[in-house]
Amino acid sequence: MQLRPLGRSGLSVPPLAFGGNVFGWTVDEAGSFELLDAMVDLGMTFIDTADTYSTWVSGHGGGESETLIGKWLRKSGKRDRVVIATKVGMAMGSGTKGLSPRYIAREVEESLRRLQTDRIDLYQSHVDDAEVPLADTLGAYARLIEQGKVRAIGASNYTAPRLAEALRVSAEQGLPRYESIQPEYNLHAREPYESGLQAVVIEHGLGTINYFALASGFLTGKYRTAADAAKSVRGKRVVERYLDERGKRILAALDQAAGALGATPAQVALAWQMAQPGITAPIASATTRTQLGELAGAMRLELPPDAMASLDRASAWR
Repeated sequence: MQLRPLGRSGLSVPPLAFGGNVFGWTVDEAGSFELLDAMVDLGMTFIDTADTYSTWVSGHGGGESETLIGKWLRKSGKRDRVVIATKVGMAMGSGTKGLSPRYIAREVEESLRRLQTDRIDLYQSHVDDAEVPLADTLGAYARLIEQGKVRAIGASNYTAPRLAEALRVSAEQGLPRYESIQPEYNLHAREPYESGLQAVVIEHGLGTINYFALASGFLTGKYRTAADAAKSVRGKRVVERYLDERGKRILAALDQAAGALGATPAQVALAWQMAQPGITAPIASATTRTQLGELAGAMRLELPPDAMASLDRASAWR
C-alpha cells in the first residue's frame, strides 16, 4: 500500500481514512481502543474526528470522540504512527460555534487537551462561517501553525466558489491555505463534488477526504428493499434517500464487480472512489474488527477498467 500526499501539506496518508464519529457513540472505550490498535496494524493510520462528535447523542456535549482517541494515544504511545485530523466550527452541545479567531484559539486548546497531544496534524473548518472574513479565520490558523499546534489546515462542507475564494485570499495575503476539502462523495452522491469542487481540487493540488463514502451503509448492500429500512435506526432515511432506480443499478454493478473480483460491495465502492481524480482518502467507519478488516481490504483492491466503466455507467448523474 502506497501512502498519498495530502495536498501540499507535507502529510502522507493511506488511501482510506477512519471516521472517528463512532468513538463514544456506537463503540465504547474498550471497543475504541481495540479498533484503534487494529487500525494501526492494518496500516489504516489516518483518523478523522471533530470536536462536535457526538453532540447528537442525548447527554453528550461534544468532544467524546476526541477524548477516547486521546486516552488511547496516551495508553498506546502510538501518537507518531497516526495522522490525526479534527475539526472546529460546528455547534457544540453548549451552542457555541463559528470560525472567529477567538473561538478557534479557544477550541484548539480544548481539542489538544482532549486528544492529549501537543499538535493536530490536520485542523479543519467544519463548516463555512460567512459572518467571519476568510482572512481572519486563516490568520487564526496561521498563528496556530507558527506555534506548532497545527501542522496543516483543511476545509469541510465548503462550496466550490467559497473554497476558491479562500485559496485566493491565502495567496494574496500570504496566509496558510486549505490543503484539503471534505465533501460528501460516493457512487450515489457524485454531483456535488464532481460539478465544481473536483476542478478546484485538481487545479490547486488539494487533497480530498470525502465523507459518507458508503452512503450510510447503502453501498454495502445492506438495504435492497423497502423492508430493509427496519434493519437499523437510520434504515428508513437510507432507503428513502438511496433506494431509487439509480441506486438499484449501482447495487447491481457493485454485486457484479464484487463477484468477479472476490471482494465485497463495500470494498468495490471504496476502491472506485480511491481511483477518482482528486480523491486522496475516502472516510469510512466500522464498529467491529471484522468490519475494519473489510474496509482495510479495499486499500489493496484495484478495479479493472471494465469494472470502473460499469460503475461509472450505473452511477452516472449527468
